[in-house]
Amino acid sequence: MTEKLALAVDGGNSKTDLALIKEDGAVLSAVRGPGSSQQKLGVDGSIEVLGSLLERAAADAGVEMNHQPVAEVGRVLIAGADLPEEEEILRKALADQGWAPRTEVGNDTFAVLRTGTDRGWGVALVCGAGINCVGVAEDGRVARFAALGRITGDWGGGDDVGPEALWAAARSADGRGPKTTLERAVPAHFALAAPIDVARAIHFDELPYERLIELAPVVLAEAASDPVAGQIVDRLKAEMVNLARVAIERLDLAGESFEVVLGGGMFRADGRELVDAVRDGVGEFAPDATVTAIDAHPIVGAALLALDELGADPAAKERVRHSLSEAGLG
Repeated sequence: MTEKLALAVDGGNSKTDLALIKEDGAVLSAVRGPGSSQQKLGVDGSIEVLGSLLERAAADAGVEMNHQPVAEVGRVLIAGADLPEEEEILRKALADQGWAPRTEVGNDTFAVLRTGTDRGWGVALVCGAGINCVGVAEDGRVARFAALGRITGDWGGGDDVGPEALWAAARSADGRGPKTTLERAVPAHFALAAPIDVARAIHFDELPYERLIELAPVVLAEAASDPVAGQIVDRLKAEMVNLARVAIERLDLAGESFEVVLGGGMFRADGRELVDAVRDGVGEFAPDATVTAIDAHPIVGAALLALDELGADPAAKERVRHSLSEAGLG
């Protein structure tokens, strides 16, 4: 390497962003590919996705790989790295690749937090395919959740809201549940006639179960006029506020002035309603907190953390924000 480069990764359940960045904040290459969650793909599958993206990025940037480090530092923030042992396993696997001599691994919630605040501490709440939260106190203490799904008490995000919509639609159609406009809207999304047609398509492997995540925006759209959809959204709001409350209480932040950063596709899909619900809920137990939804993608946070590691100046960090935005990833 002739100049210090940083490797930044935001690996989600449905997509992965990877960027090669110069120390001055210039983005040499930024690429997007499929999800890289190790919970869904396993460590080997995750490494395979990241390696393919890095090859693309290096080729675009004119950087030779040839079994030598591509960057001075790497910051890989990825969905599915929920437990310390999972982070360590992925860290070792990345070290074996030799892409960067110094590579830090963490959950993608840390990318959301760094994207939304330059303080280096606060609370981040993510609602995309799944739901998660992390809190970092000014003194470095961390509050986080296992976020392994229902087995660790989690509910929320498109992976839960979507199937809940089909459940409600099916019960509306056969009479076991209250009538809901989801009975029409859910099958219509898949160009089918009735909820049973969606269920049959999933049962016979004609429709991947994973596509039910697509129903989350349908629920959000119906919630204003349909009580059943409204109840699903109300549960989602309550779960998000509850996550933030527990993180804040664990870190004794209730009386502090700090930032709560919201990120993930469901916040963008809903416009302001989910954001306002979290703001109102957090305000009840942390009145001096500032709740903000980020427009930028969390790759910005991964890039900023990598530049922090390089000791880059503020101008470089502002430049990388602007550059990733121009690349369509910011």
